[in-house]
Amino acid sequence: MRSVNVVVVGGGVVGFSTAVCVAEALPFCSVTLVAERFTPDTTSDGAAGLLFAAPFPDIALERQRRWFQDGLDHLMAVAASRDSPDAGVMLSSGWQVFKEVPEERTPFFADLLPSFRLMTGKELEQFPGHKFGHAFSTIKCECSTYLLWLEKRLKNAGGRVQQRKVNTLEELSGYDIIINCSGLGARTLVGDTGVYPVRGQVLKLEAPWLKHFIRAGDGMTYIYPGIHHVTVGGTRQQDDWRLEVDEGDARRILERCRQLVPSIGKAKVLGQWVGLRPSRRNPRVEREVVQLGGRPVPVVHNYGHGGWGVTLAWGTALDALGLVRQVLQERPLQAKL
Repeated sequence: MRSVNVVVVGGGVVGFSTAVCVAEALPFCSVTLVAERFTPDTTSDGAAGLLFAAPFPDIALERQRRWFQDGLDHLMAVAASRDSPDAGVMLSSGWQVFKEVPEERTPFFADLLPSFRLMTGKELEQFPGHKFGHAFSTIKCECSTYLLWLEKRLKNAGGRVQQRKVNTLEELSGYDIIINCSGLGARTLVGDTGVYPVRGQVLKLEAPWLKHFIRAGDGMTYIYPGIHHVTVGGTRQQDDWRLEVDEGDARRILERCRQLVPSIGKAKVLGQWVGLRPSRRNPRVEREVVQLGGRPVPVVHNYGHGGWGVTLAWGTALDALGLVRQVLQERPLQAKL
């Protein structure tokens, strides 16, 4: 029996999660991950990394809940293991605060979290001008560390990594199955003009006295303590392709964060980061057959997660794995399942 040659395009958290899932579950598959950029130069590297999500409009909510649950279960297991510091994955607790009571009083994933409740009046006194809030625990992921850990896990499963730019699917026609996790690159790789950038800017601060995350209800202001630093943000600038740090944005971010937590004014700025979230009305997690090199080649798509890549990566990777299994069942490729 020959191995099935699978290529995954994309070196971010979605690409590596998908490659690991396939390599570990289907050992007869020879998995190669190809990307132009790897950590520390991916969009995932700068992600704030707190497991949280907003619903997509056209995907069944139960499917989105399953994605969230699968990602949370995976990362909770890592956080509880001896790999936690090596993977950059930790349990984190804190608050989300609102100036007005929101129409949806609880997020769609609230019952999936290890703990979730409404904030008490006493807790809200810490945040003047805010009338309502959530207190909960979730996962904080240091993405640069996590990507390196996933790469090691992929190689331990027999996978390979190649650094090169893929301009067209034709360049991959020699593979049996292509998995497209190219994020914003899907605009050119597969001509998906529904993918667009949402510019995000964050600062890394030295503020070791901060132990709990704080997030404004609109998602525009957040303070996320991690293992080595505190990440504060942010911006959400649609169709903005700028990758340069905007000092005006930085000042506004720090001012909003100081309004939530005045001691932020004492924090030392360690660095700044800008990235382009690969956004889409809904993530594309589906398969198709494309004619490449004169033959039909199955392509599994898994991209368009926007700002929720870390949260949803493992769940959509398991869906992508299921699509690969379907391909192999329908087109055996001389492999046993």
